[in-house]
Amino acid sequence: MLQPAPSWAALRAGFDWALPARLNMAAQACDDWAARDPDRLAILDPVLGDVSNAGLRAMADALALAMAGRGITRGARVGVLRSQSAWTAAAHLAVWKLGAISIPLFKLFGPDALLTRLNDSGAALVIGDVEGHPGLAAWGGPVLVPEEAPLPQGQCQTADTGPEDPAVLIYTSGTTGAPKGALHGHQILTGHLPGVEASHDFLGQQDDRLWTPADWAWIGGLFDVLMPGLALGVPVVAARMPRFTVEDCLRIVRESTVRNVFFPPTALRMLKAEGARLPGLRSVASGGEPLGAEMLDWGRDALGLTINEFYGQTECNMVATSCAAMFPARPGCIGQAVPGYELAVLDGAGQPCDGEGDIAVRRGGASMMLGYWNRPEATAEKYRGDWMLTGDRGQWEGDFLRFVGREDDVITSAGYRIGPSEIEDCLLRHPAVATVGVVGKPDALRTEIVKAYVVPRAGVAADADLARALQDFVKERLARHSYPREITFLDALPMTVTGKIIRKDLKAMACSEAGQ
Repeated sequence: MLQPAPSWAALRAGFDWALPARLNMAAQACDDWAARDPDRLAILDPVLGDVSNAGLRAMADALALAMAGRGITRGARVGVLRSQSAWTAAAHLAVWKLGAISIPLFKLFGPDALLTRLNDSGAALVIGDVEGHPGLAAWGGPVLVPEEAPLPQGQCQTADTGPEDPAVLIYTSGTTGAPKGALHGHQILTGHLPGVEASHDFLGQQDDRLWTPADWAWIGGLFDVLMPGLALGVPVVAARMPRFTVEDCLRIVRESTVRNVFFPPTALRMLKAEGARLPGLRSVASGGEPLGAEMLDWGRDALGLTINEFYGQTECNMVATSCAAMFPARPGCIGQAVPGYELAVLDGAGQPCDGEGDIAVRRGGASMMLGYWNRPEATAEKYRGDWMLTGDRGQWEGDFLRFVGREDDVITSAGYRIGPSEIEDCLLRHPAVATVGVVGKPDALRTEIVKAYVVPRAGVAADADLARALQDFVKERLARHSYPREITFLDALPMTVTGKIIRKDLKAMACSEAGQ
């Protein structure tokens, strides 16, 4: 576990991954704890009740034995198509026990999205739930539902694996292109621990209890919350939310005595929009999109703490973070490099620079993927020498890394390069705005213009007067070349199942409007 140091620089300087020669995440997150402290609470499940370390191991062993009886062996791919549940945790652990590869899958996937991932991965089995999924019938492969299947009893020996032996295949969200399978080894959990601990101001304090409304099929739910919580001995709350509502969120936090939460930015915006207050939390972390000054100020008022932002992606997660326990947050920045990771901003020649450039991560971080599944060309394109390109643009401000935007999202207008996040943050400060997405719209004169797609708050008249008011609002607060020259009001923004704005859909709308 991370320990506080005199400075963040000292913490980074004294860090060593010290990965063991043999490593299996099932042992790391379950078996070791079951042997050391069997009665300790592992998961609070509203359906199953409290699940201890020993109880979780028994569930994982039973599932592993059942899968072995169905011919699942080392290297086989097994889909996990379930929502938050102790059985979901046990499913991943069981797959890893066999040396097989788990594939987190969203219940919210449509049939086509599900089939794409199952077929691309060559999945041999899916661990599902009693609700089922319409895409499974079209797939036609075997499905194991632990609540309904007779499961054998007894212990299953955990496979002898190393840090880089394949363990989990996580598909990208497809916000910038077709989803690709990022293959990770058993070291991925260790790779997440420093960033998770720091983003919760040293997670693992007395009475810590961890929850997220994010689905455990997302890397943010599975490896920013569930598995790190289990590995660190922090009880994890399994509270399914088919659709995020502020009322249910407040109830879960209150009834389960939650102390630590990972909130995706969309959830925070919804809490802010309804004036929610959440006293009693010790830490709140957020990642996926920059929050901006307005959200950070709201967090200090409504949550009584500073929200710690972190940064990463499916291919290499938790590489930068804020840590209010050690240094103040800087609005618009994604924090500082996490211990164990080296970040750079690369210029067009692939060299580290002080100006704006491509955010990159040096090889060697434990959460870095082994490569894209069956896509060696795409894997090669992801790297520039020893640096993995994130596809994001950034700029250093001392030790802080400022996020400019996705490489494809940066707007070029009349010679200016404009990041959309600052404009979105500004518009979110306006009391009429619920949420917003900003993209560049092709323009013959300026190359692109700033185009904002705004979802107004309930009861607000979405008319030309509001559009002009929002434009003036941005002009008064940002550079005049940054204001949205066009605003379109929508009922909702296109979102991924993880709650990220699908900018490519907004970009396609803008291009269509421009006749392209």
